[in-house]
Amino acid sequence: MSRKLEGKVAVVTGSGRGIGRAIALKLASEGARLVINDLDEDPAQEVREEIRALGGEAVVCTGSVTAPDFAERLMGTTVDAFQGLDILVNNAGYTWDSVIQKMTDEQWYAMIDVHLTAPFRILKAAQPIIRALHKADTEAHRRVVRKVVNISSVAGLFGNAGQANYAAAKAGITGVTMTLAKEWGRMQTTVNCVAYGLIKTRLTEATADAQATAHIEGREIKVGVNPDLMAMMERSIPLGRGGTPEEAAGAVYLFCIPESDYVSGQTLICSGGLTGI
Repeated sequence: MSRKLEGKVAVVTGSGRGIGRAIALKLASEGARLVINDLDEDPAQEVREEIRALGGEAVVCTGSVTAPDFAERLMGTTVDAFQGLDILVNNAGYTWDSVIQKMTDEQWYAMIDVHLTAPFRILKAAQPIIRALHKADTEAHRRVVRKVVNISSVAGLFGNAGQANYAAAKAGITGVTMTLAKEWGRMQTTVNCVAYGLIKTRLTEATADAQATAHIEGREIKVGVNPDLMAMMERSIPLGRGGTPEEAAGAVYLFCIPESDYVSGQTLICSGGLTGI
């Protein structure tokens, strides 16, 4: 049985863990060749080995998406390894919450940098590659539709207390999405967005440890959600629970398959029915 993404080249940022890992494995299971990215080498290599165990192909490009030279390095790795680019998923990110009167400039810019500036740079670096590939397709009388999927959040659509920085960045990426859908349609490239609600990962799992942190970009960032708060949040979701990384990956997959070739400039809410916060 043929796989829907056979031979496609897919780049997924932040794909060593959590949602990004699930996206990478889903695309690989459908035949895509992957470029894996993570801040750390070990989780990225683990995902590469998982993909190879499935019989797929993958290479690794470690490093922070916020580094000024990262976008060019990521695109260079992609072209050097696979000589193409068909799917680009801007997934890397994290949260660093505070009410606005306590939020520092560092917190504000950290969220803007990782969720908005980094995708901007990556998309800017990808454009000449996609343009050249589209030109070659046209000259060869081939119709190839390429896919960009940006990751947003229900916080970016509806706001969320304590997340002015994150919500602003995630609202911004929806604007970038709609704009590039207009700019890149002439290159037969669709640009869409997935806005997640509560998805259970290491950053959002229930924990009674108020001091739980993760080391991200040289900072110790508080992670986890109080179990009582988690239960309350899940009760507000029509489906009654948070989503899994695999379910989150499924929403991205919908935008990557041929059946969505005429869908562009859209934001899909993947939230278990939650349409406000």
